[in-house]
Amino acid sequence: MKRAIVLVILIAAGFAGGVLWMKQREAAPPTAAEHSADAQTPAGKEAGSAQVSRDTNGNAVIAMNGKTQKDLGLQVKHPAAFQLSPELKGYGKVLDPAGLAALATELAAAQATYSASSNELARLQTLEGQGNASARALQTAQAAAQRDRLAIQSVRERLTLSWGKAVADQQDLVAWVRALISLEVALVRVDLPVGDALKAQPTGARIDTLSGQSADAEFLEPAPSVDPQMQGRGFLFLLKPNSLRLTAGEAVVGHVKIPGEPQAGVIIPRDAVVRTEGAGWVYVLNSAGEAFTRVQVALDHPLEAGWFVTKGVAAGEYVVVVGAQQLLSFEIKSAGGGEE
Repeated sequence: MKRAIVLVILIAAGFAGGVLWMKQREAAPPTAAEHSADAQTPAGKEAGSAQVSRDTNGNAVIAMNGKTQKDLGLQVKHPAAFQLSPELKGYGKVLDPAGLAALATELAAAQATYSASSNELARLQTLEGQGNASARALQTAQAAAQRDRLAIQSVRERLTLSWGKAVADQQDLVAWVRALISLEVALVRVDLPVGDALKAQPTGARIDTLSGQSADAEFLEPAPSVDPQMQGRGFLFLLKPNSLRLTAGEAVVGHVKIPGEPQAGVIIPRDAVVRTEGAGWVYVLNSAGEAFTRVQVALDHPLEAGWFVTKGVAAGEYVVVVGAQQLLSFEIKSAGGGEE
């Protein structure tokens, strides 16, 4: 009886261990070898061997058995299908809110002054109707209120000419400017090259930093003036929140979104891209799972999740997302060169 109980316990423990192993396998990221049709060492080749050749298009191809793929820790993934709105590439910078802050303060002061003078005018009008104020005092109050009203108008006109109507008409301009100063939001101007004309207003923009970070910004209004260097159409965008932590004067690249049919493509993770020969490349696993082809991809559309590409890679293919740089290093060494 005791032996039967011990046997049952051992079987249960073995089953639990098997379930745990299966769950760990399911949770682990996919490796290149797991997508191989034959992960065993090919006949006639030593374990861990790899060979570099060229396909008919001149792309480098690294043939590598499953054991070597596992040893290198290579991981592959399907690129996500994505549709990108049409856009035009422009260049710009983050606007310095210092001048805007001065005008906002001036406007607030003018409004406070006008509030006091208009209240005084209303009081004297009441007293004059009762015969308790002179006509001269009333005329003086009317002149003061008119002067203060014109002062507000003057500041608003300067705001509109310098920063645009959408900025000048902010409901609480002082609080809005305070958010710009504290870097909670960023006001970005993007200028398109001469000749890039828009038939309709932009629907937004993707703002890219020079370090490769990207975030979406909302369209505010056309710029109130022409940049003397670019000489193209300029547009103002609001990055809210300022997730990129942009600061005044920082240069950016802006992809201005325009109405139209979206482009179909895929998003390549940033870690999948290697740079060599002055371009960006990814390694694509072949259908048999035994070779990786280095394919060039255009890095014209950076997104937060990676790079949007329309050619070279399809959504149903596997690209190397962990170990791509190792493959490039192996390829370079096999050609007798040093690392780039």
